[in-house]
Amino acid sequence: MREENITNVNEFILVGFPTAIWLQILLFFLFLGNYLFVLMENLVIILTVWINGSLHKPMYYFLGSMSFLEIWYISVTVPKMLVGFLLHPNTISFLGCMTQLYFFISLVCTECVLLASMAYDRYVAICHPLHYPVIMTTELCMQLITSSWICGFSIAVAKVYFISRVTFCNNNILNHFFCDVSPVLKLACKNFSTAETVDFSLAIVILIFPFTATVISYGFIISTVLRIPSAAGQRKAFSTCASHLTVVVIYYMAVIFMYVRPRAIASFNSNKLISAIYAVLTPMLNPIIYCLRNQEVKDAIRKTIVNGWGLFLRDSSL
Repeated sequence: MREENITNVNEFILVGFPTAIWLQILLFFLFLGNYLFVLMENLVIILTVWINGSLHKPMYYFLGSMSFLEIWYISVTVPKMLVGFLLHPNTISFLGCMTQLYFFISLVCTECVLLASMAYDRYVAICHPLHYPVIMTTELCMQLITSSWICGFSIAVAKVYFISRVTFCNNNILNHFFCDVSPVLKLACKNFSTAETVDFSLAIVILIFPFTATVISYGFIISTVLRIPSAAGQRKAFSTCASHLTVVVIYYMAVIFMYVRPRAIASFNSNKLISAIYAVLTPMLNPIIYCLRNQEVKDAIRKTIVNGWGLFLRDSSL
């Protein structure tokens, strides 16, 4: 067996958020409530897009895919964090850690590409409205969504492969609430330079190309909107992409702060706080941001809830 495959660590201890017991319990119920709320709101969006024929459009297919991603994304990190509030020590096996890391990275990368695909959709809708039905077909929409998932999960393979081959020597205390790249590499005692270089390089690649595509799309969008003669027309045009732009800004601010830095492992506590915000709050905010500015979605959700409640009452009375 080659030296880089040798490890003395079979499991990691997740430090989480060490506080007083009463605060641990409070945080448990706070994050549990947030987790259940995120599941509920994203399931409602998926169900609404699925059963309402008026929403069978590329824009809402993207929204449904984003909601599906948010459900898996928060489910990768939060349940283990909830366990950490109740059990001490909160341990995770080496295989479990690498599995969690793989799915977390995959979903982050997928969201990056998916947001770029949604930016292209908004570009076509605003800059080429007459050709939108011809260009942005259901087939192209599904191809973009599928490509986003394939790209994200493929890149994560290379990242986790090199991380899993570093050598960990005795220290298994992970200063985080889940297995993230920086805190895991911090525990490596040798052979981690390649893993860190690969991780940083692929992080740049997965960010720079979708980010460039998003910036170019919005460059054309802004140029088109500014050429609209009336202020009312400009507001109406820009409102169709304001929600997506807000989500993009939140996403890139958090991801760039956490990952696009060499030796990001030096700032644990700030990374842990930003990770908590990004892993827990943004999945809750994204559906709200998208729905609050879209009357069609709000009406469809209201109709779905009313119809669903009516069916429930009818079945209960039988």
